[in-house]
Amino acid sequence: MSFLSLAFLSPAVLAALAVLPLIWWLLKLTPPRPRTEVFPPLKILASVLKREETPSKSPWWLTLLRMVMAALVIVALADPVLNPRSDTLSGDGPLVLVVDNSWATATDWDRRRDTAESMIDDAEGRDIPVSILFTADARHDATPGAATAAREKLAAASPQPQVPQRALAITALTEALGGEAPGTLVFLSDGITAAEEDDTLAVLSSLNPAELRLVEGDGAAAVAVTTASNGSTALNVTASRLRTTDAASLVVDAQDSQGRTIASGSIDFAAGAASASGEIAAPFELRNDFARVSIAALSTAGAVHLLDDGFRRRRVALLAGDTGDEFQPLLSPLYYINRALQPFADLVEPGVADLAASIPDLLQQNPSAIIMADIGRLPAETYEPVERWVSNGGTLIRFAGPRLAAAPSADPLVPVILRQGERALGGALSWAEPQPLAEFPTFGPFAGMPRPADVMIRRQVLAEPTPDLAERTWASLADGTPLVTVRDVGRGRIVLFHVTAEATWSNLPISGDFVEMLRRVVQLSSTGGGDASSGTSASLAPWRLLTEHGALTAETGNARPIPGGQNRPVAASFDHPPGLYGSEDGFVALNLLPPDTELRPLDRTVPVTTAPLLGEIATPLKPTLLALALMLLFIDALVVLFMGGAFARLPKRAAAAAVIGLAALALSPVPQARADDPKPGDEQIFERLDNTHLAYVVTGEEEVDRLSEQGLAGLTEYLTYRTTLEPAPPVGLDITKDELSFYPIIFWPISASAPMPTAAAISRIDAYMRAGGTVLFDTRDQFSALDGDTGPTPNGERLQAILANIDIPPLEPVPSDHVLTRSFYLLSGFPGRYSGSPLWVEARQEARNSDSSITSAGDGVSPIMITGNDLMGAWAIDNNGAPVMPTVPADELQREMSFRSGVNIMMYMLTGNYKADQVHVPALLERLGQ
Repeated sequence: MSFLSLAFLSPAVLAALAVLPLIWWLLKLTPPRPRTEVFPPLKILASVLKREETPSKSPWWLTLLRMVMAALVIVALADPVLNPRSDTLSGDGPLVLVVDNSWATATDWDRRRDTAESMIDDAEGRDIPVSILFTADARHDATPGAATAAREKLAAASPQPQVPQRALAITALTEALGGEAPGTLVFLSDGITAAEEDDTLAVLSSLNPAELRLVEGDGAAAVAVTTASNGSTALNVTASRLRTTDAASLVVDAQDSQGRTIASGSIDFAAGAASASGEIAAPFELRNDFARVSIAALSTAGAVHLLDDGFRRRRVALLAGDTGDEFQPLLSPLYYINRALQPFADLVEPGVADLAASIPDLLQQNPSAIIMADIGRLPAETYEPVERWVSNGGTLIRFAGPRLAAAPSADPLVPVILRQGERALGGALSWAEPQPLAEFPTFGPFAGMPRPADVMIRRQVLAEPTPDLAERTWASLADGTPLVTVRDVGRGRIVLFHVTAEATWSNLPISGDFVEMLRRVVQLSSTGGGDASSGTSASLAPWRLLTEHGALTAETGNARPIPGGQNRPVAASFDHPPGLYGSEDGFVALNLLPPDTELRPLDRTVPVTTAPLLGEIATPLKPTLLALALMLLFIDALVVLFMGGAFARLPKRAAAAAVIGLAALALSPVPQARADDPKPGDEQIFERLDNTHLAYVVTGEEEVDRLSEQGLAGLTEYLTYRTTLEPAPPVGLDITKDELSFYPIIFWPISASAPMPTAAAISRIDAYMRAGGTVLFDTRDQFSALDGDTGPTPNGERLQAILANIDIPPLEPVPSDHVLTRSFYLLSGFPGRYSGSPLWVEARQEARNSDSSITSAGDGVSPIMITGNDLMGAWAIDNNGAPVMPTVPADELQREMSFRSGVNIMMYMLTGNYKADQVHVPALLERLGQ
């Protein structure tokens, strides 16, 4: 929504509009039109006689034209301004700006920044101190200071993929003010309640400001996906919105891991409704490829819901030793299992009762888990394929029963050694009473579940005591005997419930805890993922994080690992931003908002002055009005010339063409004077040629490009301090259009999530390398896949895709006697933030085949260098000269060696292999007489 206003800087001039009637009367008079006469003398003498003449009236439309022209000039002199800024700040204290820079502000951040900047400008004009703080930042400096410092903080701020933590910000503000009451306190809010009881306005009002002002946007972009669950036939998606006045229909896309939309649905909001649900219909196999769900029309972190391996719907095969009686379904071994898993899994049952035929058929369908209810012995030929399936990642879940109790103890498909027979608890022939369950251990999938108080076990199969039995027990009875045991086999596992799957041995199957226990065990089964969701409590490192615009980036910044298993957080925080945690082999998703969150507007129980965001910036209208008046003056001149007969002697067509040409000239905009050279870009070319610049490729990812600039700035400072080379500030290059030949070396940080360069851009890089330039590719993953030992990382795959169309020479790791190791410093490696990746350069075949120990002969310089050590991350410094990123491991000596590596690379690039010719040094010294 745009709010327009108009003001006059010199309103007194508008009083001149009162003389327009007089101008109308004067303009009505016009001299008579001259006549053309022949030359006869007597005719001239006759006309000498003096006669009284009266002026004729001008046409009404010409008078109106002149009146409009006069009115435009008068209004222009009054200096009108569109969207003027009005200074309404209180001078009774400092200006305090509390700014929400949460996920909901990403779409209108520019307008929010302009609004805050206009208030800072007003405060600067009146010499009022300014305090500004941002609620989605982890640290706050709310001390009132100069307007210049506040403007710099505002320029450096950006939206964050976080929920605002207003209580922390207000606490910092209260401490900074130290009891001083603010003058004008402006809360630039996203309009959303950030907690169950958000009393932000009340707390701000308690600071006793002279004026409390609330500035909000229209809330149209405050829409978030809060829940996504995989149903039996479709993906169910729930979303919440802030503005509920009108009905709305939103398109929701499901995308795969490559960001491609593979299915779509819709969510329909009724008028007045804050939450609504929708479906994305797709087959079971296609839904398992979903990696994220997003609202199509929005680009915010809240409009994206990330999915992981735990979301995918498992395919579970069911087998039973007894088919049961169809007239007594409650006694069927699979009845309760079927009812428990049907909402969460795709269940598959065999078509035939013969296990020798049904088991291979089920394995062909590649299930995530197989559940066997009271099966004692399998056909001999099925053991080997089932064991192979488990080793490859399958989960075998077995339930006890009379058949399993009577089976031999050497069964390879049970997790523990079982005693033959069963243990009865309670009854006339037993001294023991039925046993309840003990508390669940903290290391299994049942960790965090409350102990079922009403579940009693009457019969079970017992396990032989072994030293590791406690480690394999996920659940046990109150007397310590195991109820659920497990054994890992390869990448899979075998799980055994020591009771039956129906209610003959216990009442566990008819309890709600049975559904949760079975669901958690099935959820551990693999669907092509890895260890990230294995239920263990190991920490998961950040892998891909969500930006404020809903895109995934490989830059993890200061994010901390999250605990795995059942202890991991349900929503993002400052320490754990939203994103994917784990690795490419397996990960878990941490989304911005907790499940089933509902967006609610702020509580406005305190008096507050409301104001909208600024629309367009203030625009003076005086130049436009004067230009219109000038255009009308040209039109008036044309009309007067035409009425005076200036075009009468021209042919009709020539006269018409002249009129049209002059009219077009009058109506055409006045060309603006240009301050730049007639050849745009020449000034920049001369500036770049005047000094040496370190250059990096702009990838399009803000965080990567910022680190690249800071890294080359750090290397530039180091070169200036340690060498005679004094480079100018680093330059970011758009390889699609910028001239590359000005730079001896271009640093290219590889990011798999950045846009893939076009074929034309890669061709320009190829031409640059052929012409003598060098490109240093840094995959920043401490890995180089060139030796073929291991598969490439995502950044390595992106590098392979870039180099696929470039004719690169054979490569080798930098040998110990290469010029790079001694061009300035004596080095044995080229570390960055990491130190495990070699630096690959062009292999010099002639050096290998000769007797010389020099690897690079002549002045040849490798056109390509490849590393994974994140050199620019180690070089990056902030405005105070402090390192931005830590080394891995944290070692300042490694950072120093990284800077020395950068010096050697630059000296090698600028001087070639001059130091390789050391064999001539004695002869040169002898010639010089030394």
